[in-house]
Amino acid sequence: MAIRINPNMIPDMLAALQQDQQNQSTAIQQLSTGRRVNTPSDDPAATASYIGSQAQTGRDDQFLRNVGGLQARFQTADSALSSVVSVLTRAISLGVEGANGTMSPQDQQAIGAEVQGLFNQALSLANLTFQGTYLFSGTATTTQPFVANGASASGVTYQGDAGVASVEISTGQKVQTNVPGSQLFLNGSGSVFTALNDLHTALMNGTGISAAVDEVSKALATVSTQRVTYGNGLNQLQLTENYLNQEKVNLSQQQNKLVGADMAAVVTNLSQSQTAMQAVMSATGRVLGLPTLLDFLK
Repeated sequence: MAIRINPNMIPDMLAALQQDQQNQSTAIQQLSTGRRVNTPSDDPAATASYIGSQAQTGRDDQFLRNVGGLQARFQTADSALSSVVSVLTRAISLGVEGANGTMSPQDQQAIGAEVQGLFNQALSLANLTFQGTYLFSGTATTTQPFVANGASASGVTYQGDAGVASVEISTGQKVQTNVPGSQLFLNGSGSVFTALNDLHTALMNGTGISAAVDEVSKALATVSTQRVTYGNGLNQLQLTENYLNQEKVNLSQQQNKLVGADMAAVVTNLSQSQTAMQAVMSATGRVLGLPTLLDFLK
């Protein structure tokens, strides 16, 4: 059998040496970065999927920032309305006390003065701000919603609007971010300011106190109903926050599967490439040290 001998093995050896060097360089890079895919050319399909996953992670980060900001805003608004409920509850108690028929006009007027204080407290709560914007002015968040107006039946003038805003908190999901002050405090089903103003007038005059107490009760029921918007919103935000955080975990795991390196396999590849490189270099050295054909013809 004839055996073919390659008379010029150097190019093949150099090519093998170059390949081993490339394998070793790749393994070292994967060890240092912990990633199997370090450039798009390493795996174009995985790179495309990774970019899409990263984009979704970025969107989730923005949604979480939206949720965090709204949670603080909703908690502030809900706390304010809780205080309004306390104001109205106290007003009802005072009205019942003033209507029991045993009080002198002076005592009723003293109670009326306290109701006026409750009116002022409600006005302050209705003008509450959060991070420099008014909570209850509709979408006119830089305009103070209520100012005192003794000529008005409610005792106030509303300067905000009836606008309602919404913010996207996950893909395709939005949440209402406000309830206009006109709907909360001047609602036709029960107006906070009108009821408190009427109760104050009734106590100061000594007539119509029971009817005014009924007005305050209706206002209390209305505020409690409207307040549910913020309570439901907080629940929705919490559920969405949990979902987004879990999705980020899932995306991170997906990204690691797409481009992450199997460190045990990388270490093995590095060891094999180093061994192969040493073998090629040894063989190359021996080949370069062999006598040439001219040496045999001497």
